[in-house]
Amino acid sequence: MSKQNIVAIIPARGGSKGVLGKNIKTLGGHPLIAYSIIACRICGKIDRTVVSTDSEEIAQISKTYGAEVPFMRPKELAGDLSGDIEFVLHAINWFVEHEGRSPELLVHIRPTTPLRESTVMENAISAILNSGEATSLRSVHELPEAPEKMFRINSQGYLTGIFPDDPRPEYYNLPRQAFATAYHPNGYVDIIRTDYVKKNNRLHGPRILGFVTPRVAEVDTIEDFNYLEYQIGRSPGSLYKELMAGSVKGR
Repeated sequence: MSKQNIVAIIPARGGSKGVLGKNIKTLGGHPLIAYSIIACRICGKIDRTVVSTDSEEIAQISKTYGAEVPFMRPKELAGDLSGDIEFVLHAINWFVEHEGRSPELLVHIRPTTPLRESTVMENAISAILNSGEATSLRSVHELPEAPEKMFRINSQGYLTGIFPDDPRPEYYNLPRQAFATAYHPNGYVDIIRTDYVKKNNRLHGPRILGFVTPRVAEVDTIEDFNYLEYQIGRSPGSLYKELMAGSVKGR
């Protein structure tokens, strides 16, 4: 695969209802987005690291940590209900219009999953490169319980199983060994084939290669930030050490 055909794209919109300014809120002395930028920059299989944002402040901070921000995302593609396909198509179209081609692979890195290892990302890239049939790759970790053991609350306030067609009486009371292992998509590293997206106007397609990673924490609330601060203090990890050392070129 030729140079600059594998590009990391980090979506970071300015608005956030759950945590104000979430993508640039300080975690362990650095903006949240910095963790994802540095993880991409030290990943040996990623050629470029691009941030897609509608915020000038996020753009400037991202550049400080060595990311490219070659375009700004339109505000209408950065709302609470905007889907991933929107910013991905915007980026692909920009690459085609301004650089004459789109990358072969977009490595979708969510800043809300900050603690990741570049070697795991490299393994994921190798996995999809070695899979000619996969239309995309998504990282997941194993759930402690199957979804069959979960409930909804109906309009009368009663718990109901979320699989009403399961023929087993009170199937949700069966031991966990009665159910298949389930996995949760965690944002550690997702990989998109741009040719598939352009041809089908879909993000992942029918053959999503599952890539199992260690369990990771995702940031949605202030409590999540507090937990990550605790986790960094207990076990910093190589990514945090790279950030603190400022050893990545450009920092």
